[in-house]
Amino acid sequence: MKYRNRHIDHVLDEVFEGLPAVMLTGPRACGKTTTAARRAASTLQLDRAGVAEFFEGASDEILAASQEPVLLDEWQEAPSSIGAVKRAVDSGEGGGRFLVTGSVRARLSGQVWPGTGRIVPLRMYGLTQAELEGNADSDHVYSLLFGSEEPPIGELKGAPSLTDYIRRMVRGGFPEAVGMSDRQRRFWYSGYVEELVHRDVNSIAEVRAPERLAAFFEATVASTAGMPQLKTLMRAADISAKTARAYLDLLVDVGVVDRLRPWHSRHLQRLVKTPKIHATDTGLAAAVLRTDESSLLQNADLLGRLLETFAYLHIAPVAHLSEPRFSCFHLRDTNGAHEVDIVLEGPAGRTVGIEVKAASTVRRSDAKHLRWMREKCGDAFVRGVVLHTGTYTHRLDGNIWAMPIARLWR
Repeated sequence: MKYRNRHIDHVLDEVFEGLPAVMLTGPRACGKTTTAARRAASTLQLDRAGVAEFFEGASDEILAASQEPVLLDEWQEAPSSIGAVKRAVDSGEGGGRFLVTGSVRARLSGQVWPGTGRIVPLRMYGLTQAELEGNADSDHVYSLLFGSEEPPIGELKGAPSLTDYIRRMVRGGFPEAVGMSDRQRRFWYSGYVEELVHRDVNSIAEVRAPERLAAFFEATVASTAGMPQLKTLMRAADISAKTARAYLDLLVDVGVVDRLRPWHSRHLQRLVKTPKIHATDTGLAAAVLRTDESSLLQNADLLGRLLETFAYLHIAPVAHLSEPRFSCFHLRDTNGAHEVDIVLEGPAGRTVGIEVKAASTVRRSDAKHLRWMREKCGDAFVRGVVLHTGTYTHRLDGNIWAMPIARLWR
């Protein structure tokens, strides 16, 4: 399969030579190993039978004997590998020495993470439409939403229709799956979930009831773009609150779920403090929920959730790679009167509010929450955008715009 340039490629080209060690994190099969291997002179595949055990017994010696840059693939299979990289970095000089792939594994069984200050983490997701179409510019979203120039008014030629968006959502962004037939992809996703709940999470923590984790995962992705109550997830999997929290941590750690943090500002009071949940691949979510293109057209609620997640997944992958960087949040007040699907915060507190609508036409009334946010934030509010499934970009109210979702990558 021909390699598709990723958003992260030009960032790695610029920074890896000056950093001794970089860790690529993200869900299994999102392309971490393929991207890292293009820059490695030698590779240690720690998830291969016997390799982790061999490495654990002589990690320092093996790293010293390996040609740099060294790729340590699926490091969590040999947890001591991070300590070995730390020691190698501390005892050597120069950048571009180690590439590490695997899960963040932030909790590490209560141990102190040894990579702080030595290993720079960079997050990867599945393929975005920009990457699929050969436009892997990580700065485009920032320029479009934060830039001083107004968005281009008028029709976006060749913009996807609603059914085109649904087709893209159901296909998802895993490199192995995007070129498959619908039936092949269904089997692929089924195997992915099987590996996830029976094997992948066990490299981080013991899961005694994989079938309950599978049920919990399904309930979680059914609530994508929402803030599901813990009790709802507990009931779906028949587990305790403690186990539910642990399961959610695991799903975040292996990269199949994102927590979108709530936004807080001195301009606004009484905002909810609960994170919003997003699946990190809409194709995986659709497969887990056993939905396809035709059934999504009959389920307005799920369609709206997946469309919002789809839009989020074309912003989140470039937020930390963009120059300048920006951060993603959501906003909802405690009485539920106002909410904004996605809030972006850039340098000096400059903010952008984004609403996502499963509609081809947008009216001024669809921007009421963005107008409220603008009123509260004042000059810090750069722009409001209502992303939709139509073809036209037009002004709704001052610096609030209606814009096709596809403008995020075209």
